[in-house]
Amino acid sequence: MKIILAIDSFKGCLTSEEVETIFSQALSSRGMTVRSLPMSDGGEGMLEAFISALHGKIIQAEVHDPLMRPILASYGIAPDGTAVIETAKACGLTLMTAEERNPLVATTYGVGELIAHALHQGCKKFIIGLGGSGTSDAGRGMLRALTDIFAPHGTIDDVLTNHTAGCQFTLASDVRNPLYGKEGAAFTFAPQKGATPEMVEELDRQARLFADQSARHMGKDASQQPGAGAAGGLGYAFMQYLSASVCSGADLLLDLIRFDELLKDTDLVITGEGHADSQTLMGKLPERVMRRAQKYQVPVWLVAGQTDDAEKLITAGFTRADKLTPEGLALHEAIKPEITRQNIYRWVCQNF
Repeated sequence: MKIILAIDSFKGCLTSEEVETIFSQALSSRGMTVRSLPMSDGGEGMLEAFISALHGKIIQAEVHDPLMRPILASYGIAPDGTAVIETAKACGLTLMTAEERNPLVATTYGVGELIAHALHQGCKKFIIGLGGSGTSDAGRGMLRALTDIFAPHGTIDDVLTNHTAGCQFTLASDVRNPLYGKEGAAFTFAPQKGATPEMVEELDRQARLFADQSARHMGKDASQQPGAGAAGGLGYAFMQYLSASVCSGADLLLDLIRFDELLKDTDLVITGEGHADSQTLMGKLPERVMRRAQKYQVPVWLVAGQTDDAEKLITAGFTRADKLTPEGLALHEAIKPEITRQNIYRWVCQNF
């Protein structure tokens, strides 16, 4: 039996590659032929998944984290010179403790530094992953870093004219929210980044003001475009100032690895994520994998750490929707890597 593994990371537990390695070992021991494809929809694990697909290299740069502390952050360069940047490496929520999180203070400055580093390497094409940020500054920090580095006595206009002209930016993101408003970055995402209700109102006000100023300055307004609210409005800054386009991170990766061609010689696809439910059907990676496999009548089993709404998932097209975590096992135990390993082996033994 030929099986493709196309499993997203189990957030807070294991990366996509780690999950697939365990599945592959367990399935191979049962006589299956397994092909592992590290996955990401633009969030956690995006850098490693895309660089693996592009056969590129990962390099490090000295940048600043969301609280402007010096850190080393990784990004990738493909053989054709395309830079792959997972913005969370520089502005991620996990770079701060729970007590430190404050989206009124946290900045995307380090993302601008990563872009500048890649520009100095000669990169002209960029794939930008927008998941996992701990910021809500509408990308102002990123623009400030680019200005400080390339035009310290000038403005962002000098950067756009002399340094990023001719560059192509593609945003890998499944977020469709606008920059501001009740569906915008602050109201939707800032509370999970440490914002109080009062801070949410202030962040939304600041985003609206920045968008008004930017629209007057540039003669266009990207603030209401789908995806502008991604990564606390970082998506907006890329669209407004760097003319970035947005596409599904999952579909972008699946295209890069020529997933559809691989399906033609496959008996089964196993996909999954940490927690699957009806929201999985809103364009998340397992759903994108399933839709492609449907075209070739290849069955897709959805296997997640925890699975809710199984009937909806199966009705939508998954052949199965299983959960790895036994009933009664507490979440803090279930997300331990060794426990997850045991649960994967148990599931494989029960089903193959």
